[in-house]
Amino acid sequence: MTKNLSGLTVLISGASVAGPALALNLARFGARVTVVEKAPELRGGGFAVDFRGHVHRRVLTSMGIWDEIHARQTHMGRQIVVDADGNPRVDLPAELMSGDVEIFRGDLARIMYERTRDDVEYVFGDSIAALDEDPRGVDVTFERGAPRRFDLVVGADGLHSRTRRLVFGDESRHLRFLDHYVAGFDAPNHLGLDRTGRVYSEPGRALVLANYDGDPDRCHALLVFRSGELRYDRRDVTAVKRILVERFSGMGWEAPAALKALEQADDPYFDAIAQIHVDRLAKGRVALLGDAGYGATMGGMGTGVAIVGAYVLAGELALADGDFRTAFAEYESRVRDFAKGCQKISGNAGPFFAPPTERRIRSRDRMYRILASRPLARFFKRMTEKAATGITLRDYPY
Repeated sequence: MTKNLSGLTVLISGASVAGPALALNLARFGARVTVVEKAPELRGGGFAVDFRGHVHRRVLTSMGIWDEIHARQTHMGRQIVVDADGNPRVDLPAELMSGDVEIFRGDLARIMYERTRDDVEYVFGDSIAALDEDPRGVDVTFERGAPRRFDLVVGADGLHSRTRRLVFGDESRHLRFLDHYVAGFDAPNHLGLDRTGRVYSEPGRALVLANYDGDPDRCHALLVFRSGELRYDRRDVTAVKRILVERFSGMGWEAPAALKALEQADDPYFDAIAQIHVDRLAKGRVALLGDAGYGATMGGMGTGVAIVGAYVLAGELALADGDFRTAFAEYESRVRDFAKGCQKISGNAGPFFAPPTERRIRSRDRMYRILASRPLARFFKRMTEKAATGITLRDYPY
């Protein structure tokens, strides 16, 4: 194993997926890596994420986690679009919605954390408060811990990245709102779903109920609705619940049961469906990775892009023997178009789940009924893989 980064100290902000992925790859080259995460411990659960195509497979295999991802995959089956009475309208095959392999985000993070925790320093319950760069390094002030100095800092802290805000400017300059919001929380499995899902749409709003893990008592509820930008505090659970109740009151099918489950949800996920667009992915000794640099809330294969981005960033640093200027420039030139290609797909997520009119709902159903039919199924699968394979990987010295 090549170890040519043994003198390099790197701080990574964020321990969701992108952060541990970069830590794993950098540790293979001997870099001294610290990961700081504001949550008090590694986050479990989360949405299911999928991988598809030969690029994802090559990267995950090189990282040594392909087999373990398969061992912990969801085995999610078909998802069915239904009418208000629960009758099937469209049957969406598993490979269309779940890729080649699907795993819970928390399980994926756990796999990478377990692979790196003996070689990487993880600091939970803290975050970056300030960054002060000079020609030889970056002085980092933390919210809780003592100040420290690193050679490089990588922001892998998500769509609402604090690292990006500190170095690249306010979030309003980079976040592109896509006219929809999404919420997620656990709900009782009233329908007896077993690794299958149901999708119900009314104009401008949708409810998805899905069981990914075979638990007979629990499923996951996903709410999507069309809206102008809302003013709210993402940390105010009461306000978030109030918004969802207002938007989904009077909806048919299983919506009343879902809203009842929402009452009991301790920490429902809620965010805008949005994308991040930055002018550049690196500034001085600080780089952005994953959602912090080219994120999409849903539908843009963000996890796959983050994993590939981490692989490329670490590989370029190794090829450049730690020369961050050369490495960051190569990383950006190789990842930017790939990430943008995947982001384009995410623009369809809101309209797919929550078409604005009944006519659009019927049109969507007709189109997917045709695309999911046997004659076109393979063609449609290749279409969904096109963005995921839209990068040529260099031979890095892993």
